[in-house]
Amino acid sequence: MNGKIKRGKIRSKDIKSIAKDTKNISFKVKKRLLLDGLCCANCAAKIEDKVSKLNGVASASVNFVSKTLTMEIEEEDKVSELIAATKQIVTNIEPDVTVKEKEVAKSNKFVLLLDGLCCANCAAKIERETQSLPEVMSAIVDFVSKRLIIELQDAKNKVSVTEDVKKIVKRIEPHVNVIVESSNRNSSVNNKEDEKDDNKKELIKLGIGGAIFAVATIFNFSFDLELLLYLISYVLVGGEVVLRALKNIARGQVFDENFLMGIATIGAFAIGEFPEGVAVMLFYQVGELFQDIAVNRSRKSIAALMDIRPDYANLLVNGVEQKVWPEDVNIGDVILVKPGEKVPLDGMVIEGNSVLDTSALTGESIPREVATGDEVLSGTINKNGVLTIKVTKDFGESTVAKILDLVQNASSKKAPTENFITKFARYYTPVVVFSALALALLPPLLIPGATFSQWIYRALVFLVVSCPCALVVSIPLGFFGGIGGASKNGVLVKGGNYLEALNNVEVVVFDKTGTLTKGIFKVTDVKPVYGVSKDELLEYAASAESHSSHPIATSIIREYGKDINRNSIENYNEVSGHGIKVKINGVKVLVGNEKLMSSERISFTSPETAGTVVHVALDGKYAGYIIISDEIKEDSAKAIKELKEIGVKKTVMLTGDSAFVGEKVGKELGIDKIFAELLPHEKVEKIEEINAQKSSRGKLVFVGDGINDAPVLARADVGIAMGGVGSDAAIEAADVVIMTDEPSKIVTAIKVAKKTKSIVIQNIVFAFGVKLIIMILGAFGVATMWEAVFGDVGVAIIAVLNAMRAMRID
Repeated sequence: MNGKIKRGKIRSKDIKSIAKDTKNISFKVKKRLLLDGLCCANCAAKIEDKVSKLNGVASASVNFVSKTLTMEIEEEDKVSELIAATKQIVTNIEPDVTVKEKEVAKSNKFVLLLDGLCCANCAAKIERETQSLPEVMSAIVDFVSKRLIIELQDAKNKVSVTEDVKKIVKRIEPHVNVIVESSNRNSSVNNKEDEKDDNKKELIKLGIGGAIFAVATIFNFSFDLELLLYLISYVLVGGEVVLRALKNIARGQVFDENFLMGIATIGAFAIGEFPEGVAVMLFYQVGELFQDIAVNRSRKSIAALMDIRPDYANLLVNGVEQKVWPEDVNIGDVILVKPGEKVPLDGMVIEGNSVLDTSALTGESIPREVATGDEVLSGTINKNGVLTIKVTKDFGESTVAKILDLVQNASSKKAPTENFITKFARYYTPVVVFSALALALLPPLLIPGATFSQWIYRALVFLVVSCPCALVVSIPLGFFGGIGGASKNGVLVKGGNYLEALNNVEVVVFDKTGTLTKGIFKVTDVKPVYGVSKDELLEYAASAESHSSHPIATSIIREYGKDINRNSIENYNEVSGHGIKVKINGVKVLVGNEKLMSSERISFTSPETAGTVVHVALDGKYAGYIIISDEIKEDSAKAIKELKEIGVKKTVMLTGDSAFVGEKVGKELGIDKIFAELLPHEKVEKIEEINAQKSSRGKLVFVGDGINDAPVLARADVGIAMGGVGSDAAIEAADVVIMTDEPSKIVTAIKVAKKTKSIVIQNIVFAFGVKLIIMILGAFGVATMWEAVFGDVGVAIIAVLNAMRAMRID
C-alpha cells in the first residue's frame, strides 16, 4: 500500500456535521515532559501542584523516579501555551531543571534488524563487539526478533555507529543484512518470502546431495569413483559450512559450530570414514534446517500473541474516507472504525455505538460497550457498529504503541540465567576444542596399542556434540515466550530479569486504595455539629477540595453537585498526608484527617466506621465530618489466598487511611500485617524495614496503582502497577503492569514466571545431560557421530519446542 487510497464518500452524517458535534464533546490531550536534572522531591510536588492549577490543565502528575511530568490538557489548541507556562513554573521553582519533550529522551536509542541471523552464538559475539564501540552506551541483541537495540551517548553518532555495526556483522556473519528498523510492513512481507525461498533452495541442495550419497552407499563402485561421489555429495551438503568456517578463521572467529562440524567431518574423511563424514554433515544440515524452521515458527507464534498493531486507519478528510498508515494520523483528526477492524489510535467516540473486544490488551473475553463520548483505546477490536472517533493521541503515544514497545524491548532486559549462559558459551567452546585435541593426541601417546585413527574419531565425536546452540537459542526463547504468554493474559512484564525475580517472591506488599479496593469513593454520610447544616458542611468541604484531583476530593465535589465559586477561595495550602488549609469567604477552613486536626489542636470526635473519615473545622472550631466509603475488589480475597497457596510467606498492606479502616479491610482479606495512617515517605521507610526482615534470596514485591506510589514501586525488588491500560504513570514506574486491574493476576504472573523458569531449567539439564553422556560414551568409543549429531541439532530442536510451552498458561 503506497500513500493514501480513496475509498469513497462516507454514508453517515456529513463530515461538517460531525465536526460541529465534536465541539460539544470535551476530550483531553496527554503530554509528557522530561524534567532533566530534577533531584528535589519537595520541588517535584510543588511543580505538580502549580501545573495542575493552570487554567486548561485537567490534571498533572510528576513521577519523581522517572523525572516525568504527565499533563492532561483540556483543549488541544492550548497545548503550546500551557507547555510554555509549565516551563516557566519549573524555572521559577527549580532554575537548574531543563524541560524537554519526553520523546527527546528516547532519540538516543535506535534499532537495527539483523536479517538472516540464525546463529545464537554469533548473536552474542555481535552484541559484545557492538558494546565495545566507544560511542555506544549499551547494545542488546534480541535473537528471537533479530533486533539489535543500541543506545548512544550522542544521537549524532547514529550513522557512524550503524556503519561500524555493519562491519562487525559482516566480519562475524557475512550473510546477515543490517537494516535500520522502520515501520514499513512491506519489508517484513519480503523477509517472509526470502525465508521461504532460502528453505526451498536448501531443501533442493540437500535432496541432490542426499541422492548422490545414497547412490554411492547402495552400489559397489571402484574406490576412486566412490570417493568422487562422496566428495561431490559432501561439497553439495556441507561445502557452505566449511567455507563459512574458513572465512571465520581468516577473520579470527575460530570457535563456532561451522568450525566444529567442518573439522569433525573432514577428520572423518582423513581417517577413511567417507560415508560417515557425508552422513553426519547431511544429518547436521537437515537438523539445522529443522531447527531454523522451529525457531522461526516460535518467533511467529510469539509475534501472533502480540499482534495488536493496527495495519491502517480510515481517515476522514472533507467527507472522504482514506486508508492511511496510523503514523500519518494527527491529534484532532477524525477516523472511521468499521466492524471487525482494530481501533488504530486512542480517541473519543463522536458518533455511533458498538461493542469492543479488549482481549488483545487485557486478556479478558468480556466485551465492552461504547457510545458517543466514551474514550477508546487502540488495539481493541470493533465487533459490530460503525464508530466515528476523534483522535486524542499520536500513534507513538497511543496505548497500543506503548504496549508493543514495552513487550518488544522486554528481551533487552535479560534474566540472570540468560546472561550466565551467554558468558558460559563464550568459554565453553574453546575448552571443549582443546579437550578434544587432548583426547586425540594423548591416549595414542600414553596408552599401549592405541591408534591415532581410533582416538581422532572419538575426539571428532566429542567435537560434534559440544556445540552450545541448544542452550543459547532455547533459553532466551523460553523467557520471551513467557513474556508473550503473560501479555496475552493481561500481564505486561518489562524484562526476563523481572520474570525470573518473580520465582522467589517471599513478601507481597499492597497499597490499599485502587489496588485491593476499587478506588471509587462515594460519600455515604455527612455529620455536622455545632450550628452548621449538612449542605453548609458539604459546601465548605467541596470548595476546599476543588483544587485537588485526589479520588476522595472528587467524591466530595461530586456529592456537592453544584458550581463552586473559586473566587471566594484564598490562601490554598495542601499539607501532604494531612489535608487542606484554606480561606473561603474569610472563614479559615481545615479539611483533612485526624493528623490535621491534631496538628491544629482542634478538639474532634472520630467515629468507628469502615469508611474514610474527612474532618472539617471552621475558624478553629470542629464543624463535623464526612464519611466516604470505598468498595473492596471482588477478587482481592481470592488473590491473597492464592498467593499463600503458591508459597508467598507474608502479605502486608500499607495505607494512609485510618487504623480502623485499614484493620477492617486487612482482616477481611486475610492479610498478615497492616500498617495504617502512613505518609508517602513513611511507606518507603516501611518497605525498607520489611525488606531487611526477608531472606537474602527472597524477593519483595510492591503492588500499587502506579501513580502515587512511584518511590515505593522503585524501591521494591519487583514493582507491580494495577490498572495499567491507558495509564502513562503505571507503565513508566512499574516493572510489571496488570492491565485488568485485578489483584488475582499477580498470581498469574508468578505462575508464568515459575513455569518459564522450570522450562529453562529443563532445557539446561536436558541439553547438558545428553551432551555429557554422549561425550563420555564418545570418549570410551561407544557413541558414534550419529549420536553426536543428535546431541547437537536434535537436542536443540527438542529444547526449542519445549521452550514454546512457556507461552501457554496451565
